[in-house]
Amino acid sequence: MAQGRDSRRNIEGGTVVVIGGANIDVKARIVGNTVPATSNPGTSATLSAGGVGRNIAHNLARLGIETRLVSIVGRDAEGDRLLDETAQAGVDVSNVKRGKAPTGLYSAVLDRTGELVIGVSAMAVLDELTPADLQKRVAAIDSAAFVVADCNLRPDCLEWLLARTKRRKIPILLEPVSVPKAAKLGPLLRAGLSLHTMTPNLKQLEALSGALLGNTARLRRAALALHDRGVENILVGLGPKGAALSCRSGEATLFQHIPAAMRAAQDVTGGGDALVAGYVAAIMGGTQPIGAAVFGQAAAGLAVASVSTVSAKIDPKRVMRAAAELARRM
Repeated sequence: MAQGRDSRRNIEGGTVVVIGGANIDVKARIVGNTVPATSNPGTSATLSAGGVGRNIAHNLARLGIETRLVSIVGRDAEGDRLLDETAQAGVDVSNVKRGKAPTGLYSAVLDRTGELVIGVSAMAVLDELTPADLQKRVAAIDSAAFVVADCNLRPDCLEWLLARTKRRKIPILLEPVSVPKAAKLGPLLRAGLSLHTMTPNLKQLEALSGALLGNTARLRRAALALHDRGVENILVGLGPKGAALSCRSGEATLFQHIPAAMRAAQDVTGGGDALVAGYVAAIMGGTQPIGAAVFGQAAAGLAVASVSTVSAKIDPKRVMRAAAELARRM
């Protein structure tokens, strides 16, 4: 499958600004069968840098993209750790605010196959990041060739970003993060959007559409409804079934299923973040959305095959080889 060039906007060589959550991840994995409402035996818990926006930025840096992170952490040791590790990964963290609340914490329980059983996000510090804070960082945001924002942000911050990027003609991607947080997009969808891409998983897209999407026809109808509201590309994560991409270009709509990478999952936590980062990195290289989605799915495959949220195996050459394998299966 050829990966054509995107001629709509020259963004090659530019900077991606990622605006969203940064937190500490605490993950524990159950050894045997999962038994609800009781204690389950498991492996020792791991502690690592995390957060959807931060993970996307980290993956982008691993893929050779100049990346700035706009976020907020507490004035505590956890905040220091997040800033240090993210900077060491090659991300510019000079626009990260230090807040009064503790640094965010995400706790995840995984089953023996690496699938998420339950996750708890304690990120009250994100409420301290306001549109006024974004305005103070407007020079960094306006200089972006591409903006990625996640729905850990307050609704007024998302509204500010969408208005600003539309005014400055900067392409923006929105990552819904979770079903509850995707609800923030309801008023914005009703108001009309100008989005380059939205990246929900299946459950988040069901929440946005208000319907169960048990087959391809329903999935396509839900994507078409988002196109009609101003979303140009919808990249839907389907877990072990891969991903689906719906693209609107003029009057035409392209819908394409992308298979999952053939790798055993060790930890699904960072798969969606790697999908977004790979997709954006390819777009930044001039690739059309369908080729970018394949590249993103290849990055996701490497991510879930690792016990680390951001896999050390994600680099341009490895992801390119994995993307070539996926393309041959399509």
